[in-house]
Amino acid sequence: MPSKLDQLRSMTVVVADTGDMDSIRSFQPTDCTTNPTLILKAAQMPAYAHLVDEAIVWGRSHNAVTSRVTDRLAVNFGAELTKIVPGRVSTEVDADLSFDAQAMVDKARALIADYESRGVGRERILIKLASTWEGIKAAEILQKEKIDCNLTLLFSLCQAAACADAGVFLISPFVGRILDWHVKSEGKTFTPETDPGVLSVRRIYSYYKTHDISTVVMGASFRSAAEIEALAGCDRLTISPNYLDELSKDQGELARRLTPGRDVNAPARMSLDEKSFRFLLNEDAMATEKLAEGIRLFAKDLRTLREMVSKRLEEAE
Repeated sequence: MPSKLDQLRSMTVVVADTGDMDSIRSFQPTDCTTNPTLILKAAQMPAYAHLVDEAIVWGRSHNAVTSRVTDRLAVNFGAELTKIVPGRVSTEVDADLSFDAQAMVDKARALIADYESRGVGRERILIKLASTWEGIKAAEILQKEKIDCNLTLLFSLCQAAACADAGVFLISPFVGRILDWHVKSEGKTFTPETDPGVLSVRRIYSYYKTHDISTVVMGASFRSAAEIEALAGCDRLTISPNYLDELSKDQGELARRLTPGRDVNAPARMSLDEKSFRFLLNEDAMATEKLAEGIRLFAKDLRTLREMVSKRLEEAE
């Protein structure tokens, strides 16, 4: 019997949720995705000191501000990752721009330009944006320029519906963070079949397939291998190395849980303007709180990364 990871690969595109290249080489995912937290962690590992050093030298020689050097560092990691995975690498736009559509568009264009200057085509990159109204509007502009986007920090159907209307390439609903909120709010435990995060992704998947929406659904942020197994068959799943390892060692049978096709129980097609989007998001306490929290946490790690880079720049003077 093949491992559960190999069985999963037969029905779902497996994506590595890490900036650690050794882990990616070990598990051979199709794609990989990073964020400020993962870049910060990887940047402190001796194995990747040369990527940090290059960004610092570049920053000094170009008299660049700290934010441009951290962008350079993110692309350094991303460019290396494209040499390892055959598919896409996701690179995140600064979390502190999450409510400024034009700033997100400008940053995304600059990141893509840096990749292309190194011979990495835009078809290999996904630009990650927070699923705010402004992030979705930025993605709509970028998609028309053939810059494919990954809308992250997604917790609700209204966010998913707005992303579909904007022609977003891919969305990343955060399974585990949804579960975290409900465990804390309701004070009880859940099985994989009652897990609110799993059920949310299944609902979004059903909505997309029933209404012939081409946007890719990529479940993210897992709290157990059981959550991953409960979403077997989803378009893509981005999985951290610890769960990739666990699935690779499990020889049990993995059943397909999501299948493309129309679902009579799928939610009706939504068409949202800004006011209706903001109202529906506001009505969903979990999605509102987790979106805000996620932006804060990514922004915090981005500030820490910038502080590290700033200190290195000062030391290099």
